[in-house]
Amino acid sequence: MEKSKFVIEGGNPLRGEVRVGGAKNSVLKLMAASLLTPEECLIHNAPRITDVEIMVEVLRQLGVEVTWEGSSLMINPGEFPSREAPYQLVRRMRASIIVLGPLVARWGEASVAIPGGCNIGSRKIDMHLKGLAELGAEISTEHGYVHARAPRLKGTHIILDFPSVGATENLVMAAMGAEGTTVIENAAREPEIQDLAAYLVSMGAEIGGAGSPVIEINGPCELHGTEHSVIGDRIEAGTLAVAAAVSGGEVSILGIDPGHLGLPLEKLREVGVEVEEGEDRLLVRAGEEYASVDLATLPFPGFPTDLQPQMMVLQSVARGTSVITENVFESRFMFVDELNRMGCDISIEGHHAIVRGVGALSGAEVCAPDLRAGAALVLAGLVAEGETHLLDVYHVDRGYEHLETKLSGLGAAITRVGAVEEKVLPQV
Repeated sequence: MEKSKFVIEGGNPLRGEVRVGGAKNSVLKLMAASLLTPEECLIHNAPRITDVEIMVEVLRQLGVEVTWEGSSLMINPGEFPSREAPYQLVRRMRASIIVLGPLVARWGEASVAIPGGCNIGSRKIDMHLKGLAELGAEISTEHGYVHARAPRLKGTHIILDFPSVGATENLVMAAMGAEGTTVIENAAREPEIQDLAAYLVSMGAEIGGAGSPVIEINGPCELHGTEHSVIGDRIEAGTLAVAAAVSGGEVSILGIDPGHLGLPLEKLREVGVEVEEGEDRLLVRAGEEYASVDLATLPFPGFPTDLQPQMMVLQSVARGTSVITENVFESRFMFVDELNRMGCDISIEGHHAIVRGVGALSGAEVCAPDLRAGAALVLAGLVAEGETHLLDVYHVDRGYEHLETKLSGLGAAITRVGAVEEKVLPQV
């Protein structure tokens, strides 16, 4: 069976209106949080992407009933029998580790396979395990699994070494089963954390401070079923915004809170892109000429690492030289060789990328090494002269729902050729 690839003919400005799907980095955690109640939960605006389908498999492996109703997920946990997330699923998506907290909170025990290495950085789970231990769980690792046992969790004060999104989410959910008050300091502040907190509050949880560096949970919480709509995907919206800018077009992006993209939108304006913000939309209009700007990735509200590769493409067609500093994932520049194959002039010095504007790119055969790099190579194909063939697009399918269809609807000449692969790898 031929692997699928994108064939992109550059030179078509994007114009029109497009709606983003639900946030990948939120819906996965909401699905895990549903394990905290025996009652039915309904999650609206869920994207049909590979990562969500894998999480559906994880929940079903635990014995949870999960069904799709259009773009909504109906999750009916009941008294599901299993406490184990096996390696064959966790290896396909390391975010599966997020079921650890809710399993311990609800059942007092969990066994979750240790995620394999990730090809953009190590992203160890040490902070998850340290925090669970502080809550009173006994942690052991053997035969490639993390085992956690905690007949009783007790509220405590946890200070994270780094504002890790995954650790914050796991510990917030674990604290649902802890007696007393749990305080998580140096917590992640991302909009997806706030969405998880809103979901848990709608289930009956007492949570304060979500979106700030200090989150407080009063437990234990007896949670009930709920109904909730996932926030719009800010990374998809940012990707489409850069696509409009790099292609020389004008696009209205619907279904996104512009406040979730504060710094990226400011950087686009500095480059020379026109951006108008509405209540749940953006209007992005390409500028005449783009200037080089420096940027550094940092946890929210800093510039998101998930939009760094896309901005690198835009900087490659700007005048002057820019410096992009990657502070989150040490291996996020591994796709630079692919961009250079298309005519970019980018060199790497430690965790800095020196991007020299070249004005024009040329189509080539390139390979997507991970999800966000794959999206960046799609954007490069939109502006390149001639035809670009992007291989390994299964990475892109992990986090973008029908990206080629949305871009085609805006006037891009992009088609998927070949069958969709089943192959999936650990990825952000």
